[in-house]
Amino acid sequence: MKKLLITLLLCVYSINADAQLFKKIYKEVFKYSSIYVAGNASNSYETTRKDYFVRPPEDGNLYAVPEVVDVTEYFPYDYRFGFGIRKLARFGYENKPNFYNGTENNVALAAPTAAIKGFEYLIHYEKERQRGEEFVNSRYFIRHTGKYHILKAEQREAGNVGFKYQSAEARLRLPIGKKFSISAGAIYRTHEQAFGYNPIEIWLNETQTINGQEYPANYWYELGFLYGYDDIYYTEEDEFGNERSDWYWIDPAGNRVADSDLEFRNTVFGDLMLQYNNEQWDMLDAFGEIAPIVGFDFYHYQNNFWMHVYGNWILPHHRYIQGDADFSYLNRNNWGKGGLRQDSEYEQWSDYQAGMMFGWKLWKSFGIFAEGEYTKFWDREIFNTNVGLNITLK
Repeated sequence: MKKLLITLLLCVYSINADAQLFKKIYKEVFKYSSIYVAGNASNSYETTRKDYFVRPPEDGNLYAVPEVVDVTEYFPYDYRFGFGIRKLARFGYENKPNFYNGTENNVALAAPTAAIKGFEYLIHYEKERQRGEEFVNSRYFIRHTGKYHILKAEQREAGNVGFKYQSAEARLRLPIGKKFSISAGAIYRTHEQAFGYNPIEIWLNETQTINGQEYPANYWYELGFLYGYDDIYYTEEDEFGNERSDWYWIDPAGNRVADSDLEFRNTVFGDLMLQYNNEQWDMLDAFGEIAPIVGFDFYHYQNNFWMHVYGNWILPHHRYIQGDADFSYLNRNNWGKGGLRQDSEYEQWSDYQAGMMFGWKLWKSFGIFAEGEYTKFWDREIFNTNVGLNITLK
């Protein structure tokens, strides 16, 4: 009986301990969070004027009554569908929406210091279709802010602009008074693009020396041969006896796609250049680099006046730990027509981000506001601004 009682007490204690643990996890992780599923559908873009093509009749008589064909490009309806869970504290000047749908752009995601101390996160995934093309967008964000530290990790993908980004950072934070703080630490970031590297330019400008004369190693039309196209020589004579010769081009299926070298270069060749570049870029691994980062944050809020100013500076001391360093951003200006210059040296750079939110209610019925954010990462610059005034009529 005594053993049974002890066993029961241990079971009760274990259940109570587990309940306390789950309660603590819920309080720290899920309390005040929002789960959402949302989407929308809308008409797709449609041109105001239609495009038409004239097709010869089936008997091939060029001078018979032709068939007019509507070749206007029509797109299926646009849509966006997403879901996620979020726990992000709002600053005093940010209004809570009636419901979340995943399109919100909170200042909390960019400012170094959060609106509150503690744990925050955002998990968002969505699919969208624009003009018949489907994309995946996602954002995963997690941060813990303490009195003397900031820990943050983020992954973001915007499929409609081909942007994919990952970062993780750790900073020491120093509060100066109740409204101002500075921070410093290290950040790890990834990027997929090999900036400054143009494979087709290098291929087209490669040279070879024969008997002391310099010649192209790859003639431009040879790119067509690489993708299964072929040129066929022909001659023709007009009604006046003038003879003309050129090359017409066929695709891998044998279809005639151009009646001359010039037409091939002005039409099909452009798509082949893009295809070649994409294939060469896809052969490169993603890049990852670490660098020191510093930041500041000033936040003042009252009902009739608020100001929030913040900034981040990623210092020019970048070190790549992932990807081929020859194709890294350090060599962005070292690529030429012949490839990577042999005497080139790595070139460091600064990246930064700054924002300001300002509002002032001069009277009960009149107020002004200004908001703006600027980001420069590698060769990308992103900025947005809002300014205006509000007048309430009574």
